[in-house]
Amino acid sequence: MAYKLPVDCLNEIFEYLEMDKFTLHSCLLVNRLWCEVSVRILWRNILDFKFGNNDNKRSIKIKTSILSTLIACLPNESKKLLHDNNIFISTPTSKPLLFKYASFCKSLSIYWFNRIIIGALGSRKSFNSNSKYRNSLVASEIIKMLANRISSLKHLTYHNRDFYNHKVNISFPHFPGARNLSELYCDSDLPSDFFYQLSQICHNLQSISIDFQKIITNELKELISSQNNLKELILTAYDGSWTDIIPTITKYSNTITILSLYNFTDTPFSFVSSFSNLQELVISFLNGKLEDLKKLQYVKFPKLQILKIPYYHDCIKPEYIVNFIEINGKNLKKLYIGECINALNLSIAKFCPNLKSLFIIFKNGEPDVLKTILISCQYLESIKTLCGKYHSSEKEVLETVAKYSPNNFCELKIQRTTNSNVFPNDLESFFISWERRTPKKLLSFIIIDYKEYGNCCEEEVIKKYVDLGTIKFVSNKSVEEEREEEEEYYRHSLLC
Repeated sequence: MAYKLPVDCLNEIFEYLEMDKFTLHSCLLVNRLWCEVSVRILWRNILDFKFGNNDNKRSIKIKTSILSTLIACLPNESKKLLHDNNIFISTPTSKPLLFKYASFCKSLSIYWFNRIIIGALGSRKSFNSNSKYRNSLVASEIIKMLANRISSLKHLTYHNRDFYNHKVNISFPHFPGARNLSELYCDSDLPSDFFYQLSQICHNLQSISIDFQKIITNELKELISSQNNLKELILTAYDGSWTDIIPTITKYSNTITILSLYNFTDTPFSFVSSFSNLQELVISFLNGKLEDLKKLQYVKFPKLQILKIPYYHDCIKPEYIVNFIEINGKNLKKLYIGECINALNLSIAKFCPNLKSLFIIFKNGEPDVLKTILISCQYLESIKTLCGKYHSSEKEVLETVAKYSPNNFCELKIQRTTNSNVFPNDLESFFISWERRTPKKLLSFIIIDYKEYGNCCEEEVIKKYVDLGTIKFVSNKSVEEEREEEEEYYRHSLLC
């Protein structure tokens, strides 16, 4: 008699497969028990499914499948309403569904939901007032159904922006399950009754992300003020400014541990200095007040572990960031610097001895700077860098890492910006050097491409050393995939 794993064991195993939708989907076909366990995990974040190319056949098939299943979950009165409006969407089966799929959802993204509807109904190229009404009606009925079926919503993304200039308008319904919400991503100019509704029932948000438009309602401020467990703030200033909301968010200056600021306007950010318990700080700005950064350069954040400065304006003096790193570098575990400045790179070697993960950019012909960092940062486990015509030579990076990386080093990410200058024999030489290291450690070797910048011959060399056990988790990922995985991992590691 075959041994059957208990449900709790299967649950624990399948949880590890949550990010691997392809493998998890195959578990549906094993038997009824595996299907019951895996379908709950698959549908937990079904509306955050990453579709890739929106026009390819697989993407359209996925969208259509999700939408048709949700249509099958609708109550009879909603199905009749769609039918009366000449909206006919086929369902997966004429028989009753095996599961209450909608009730499994823990994450709802209005943006992705709009994409599913527009993609599945095929109205993107022939968008008119009639198709807009049809899409809005379908969206409203399904979201109303989800509001009644989802007992515990954990993640809500509500960006009411246009998708391909086609906005699907909805009226967000009363949503009792949102009282358990822990993450909210939204625009500042959403209807005030949406924020009011949440402020009355939802008091345990851990993470709030706001894209600021020109309107900021008092109801949004009230929603933020009513939280008891807020740990993360992500503020993005595109067309608007977070200036009016600063008094509200500084209420949490002692409890916020993750603060991310993306500033594309002339918006102040000196208030950051009051957040004394930050563990992660992201400051990315194409505009901003020079005096704010000048003040911030000398502020001490004793618990800061992760610092990301993806972009900053040319007028910002690099010494401001160097001074900040000098004061706060000792406790940093992860550092992401999106600019290529020699003095800044050397300051990392001098002031950040405990780094474990580093994203850094070198100009062409600066292997000595990488060497200095590898020698100085003896706890370093992972490096990600750009390689191409205007950046580091890929061959030089490989040679330097092979010779000087510390004992704990186990991950190398190379993001190619132009064609690779590495030949198969260069790659083989690197892997041989790595294999001879003492102590021996498996290497995660990851290539991140904007385009197909590799060469077919390198795949054979890579496969050879994967089979030999020299390297592992070799992948060729897009820039977008890499960014999403990184942000998701580090955000949850600090929220836990």
